[in-house]
Amino acid sequence: MFVRPGGIGDAVHLVPSIQALKRAYPAATIDILAEKRNAAVFALCPQVNHLFHYDRPAEFFSVMRRRYDVIIDTEQWHRLSAIVARLIRSNFKIGFATNERQRMCTHPVEYSHDDYEMKSFAHLLAPLGLSCDMEIQSPFLVVPELAKARAQELLAPLTAPFVTLFPGASISERRWGTANFKSLAERLLHSGLNVVVVGGWEDRQAGTDIVIDGGLNLAGCTSLPETAAVLQRSALLVSGDSGVLHLAVGCGTPSVSLFGPGIATKWAPKGEHHRVINLGVDCSPCTRFGTTPPCLSGARCIKDISVDEVWSSVNHLLEGCSSSHLSERLS
Repeated sequence: MFVRPGGIGDAVHLVPSIQALKRAYPAATIDILAEKRNAAVFALCPQVNHLFHYDRPAEFFSVMRRRYDVIIDTEQWHRLSAIVARLIRSNFKIGFATNERQRMCTHPVEYSHDDYEMKSFAHLLAPLGLSCDMEIQSPFLVVPELAKARAQELLAPLTAPFVTLFPGASISERRWGTANFKSLAERLLHSGLNVVVVGGWEDRQAGTDIVIDGGLNLAGCTSLPETAAVLQRSALLVSGDSGVLHLAVGCGTPSVSLFGPGIATKWAPKGEHHRVINLGVDCSPCTRFGTTPPCLSGARCIKDISVDEVWSSVNHLLEGCSSSHLSERLS
């Protein structure tokens, strides 16, 4: 049993460790205790046998009635999941030793802000004899056929390859700004590419403003699996530090990511198909364990990233893609 509260990004970063555990123990039954806000990620991981929700009492108490060989609490800081993991019946409990929560584990594991988060989660497998130097497949998320069909229907009006933009973020300090995304969209359209905006209903108005001169606003129109299906067909994604960014990584989609308050070494995508823009201002990064303090400088670490710089990174990635490859992603 993996316990995974929190957001979409954490859930995506956990998937390669779930898959590594399944490869090492093919006969294992793997259950997940998640939340409504991140549970849909695990529908993209076929190695998961059963998915339960913290915030659905009947499912939560169903977990409490079961017994497991191993409990892996993947929460990095907050103590509630450690208490839950302690209450679930098992003699073998793994979790991060970041505070008093380590007393709830039989096998506490050190945690470092200097490690890429996929590697941090992989460290939790060490008590089971697995190496944290596992090879990460790309893509590692599996998009359901129904979601692919829905994406194809939504994208039918497009006749050229497209770049996906996600203007949202969990906090205002991670938002680059609608005006900046609109300027970028104008350049993309002028270059002959289409633009698609994704996000939740809270991003709907921003999407409308961004594509006012052309493009497709799907913000608020897609489920998480359907968003993944759109990303899978996109030439690349431009986004701040967000769950959608990590979803794109799991789908094998190139990205240009904008980092400010978040720790880029821990959360930014890795590899030649990803470009990370980080101004490295003196007060950044400031986020620790998901908490960002009030910013006294107007979040200049993210707001001061220029459209020119993002456009340059987009072009760098697109130049590495042949026209036939871009057309294949749309089809």
